Amino acid sequence: MTTALITHPDCLGHENLPGHPERPARLDAILSRLDTPAFSALLRSDAPLGTDDSVHLAHPRDYIDTIRRSVPVQGLVSLDADTQMGPGSLAAALRGVGAIVRAVDMVAGGEAGNAFCAIRPPGHHAETRKAMGFCLFGNAVIGARHAIATHGMERVAIVDFDVHHGNGTQDLVWDDDRILFASTHQMPLYPGSGHARETGAHGQVVNVPLAPGCNGTRFLGLLDDRILPRLREHSPELVIVSAGFDAHRADPLANIDLVEEDFAEATRRLCAIAEDHCGGRLVSTLEGGYDLEALAASVAAHVSVLMESGT
Repeated sequence: MTTALITHPDCLGHENLPGHPERPARLDAILSRLDTPAFSALLRSDAPLGTDDSVHLAHPRDYIDTIRRSVPVQGLVSLDADTQMGPGSLAAALRGVGAIVRAVDMVAGGEAGNAFCAIRPPGHHAETRKAMGFCLFGNAVIGARHAIATHGMERVAIVDFDVHHGNGTQDLVWDDDRILFASTHQMPLYPGSGHARETGAHGQVVNVPLAPGCNGTRFLGLLDDRILPRLREHSPELVIVSAGFDAHRADPLANIDLVEEDFAEATRRLCAIAEDHCGGRLVSTLEGGYDLEALAASVAAHVSVLMESGT
């Protein structure tokens, strides 16, 4: 098996206000780094447009209708202080939904060993009825529920190592005991959620706050001590990774001291869990990361490990 790379040019069409950190150049930097001989073995696939039925796996119909009605003919509209939509934003967000659905189908069907979705906008801040934090739709949860609804899985794990807490993912899975959600994130930091006491309706939410300045040794130690045992206990049939790379020491939006090898090592450990419990089935989807060089280098390290594990 190989690693699938799923993306689409429409993801470049989502625009934000000038100077906004979540910009098309992020995806350009990633795809440029992955368009090199070291990544020639990737199984490349265009993301289809996600359907309303797929989005409805995480969000109510009236929320989807509201997002559709908000798309401007020109210019930008603000959904919150950080989250804008332009004429191309809905298509970009639906490609992100389509990407994770395609990735789950490829991995569950044996077409790929694992997959990385190079998409934007990100998704892990989108709550059940609220777009926020650059995010419109909860991609990781949509992927998890698609695996359950379409492929008959009973247990899925979502692991989020973005530097910001995935409040949207937590909101979406709070009452769903089929989905374990585990997150490392800086605290204090936006959006202010993610305290260790937030454990979900069934104890299936695991929050591991990181103090500013946390380095790779501490981060990996917490992953080993607090998250990996819960993953083993959950015994997932699929692992989904919300892969944010803004915990890199060069990132302008936070204060965590990780480097590329730390993301690579975290990926190795998550791949090992997937290998032990679900035949290596793992799907990763891009979340944050706002220093272009650090982002591209970190994604390359992450995808390199996926390729080693997916063969």
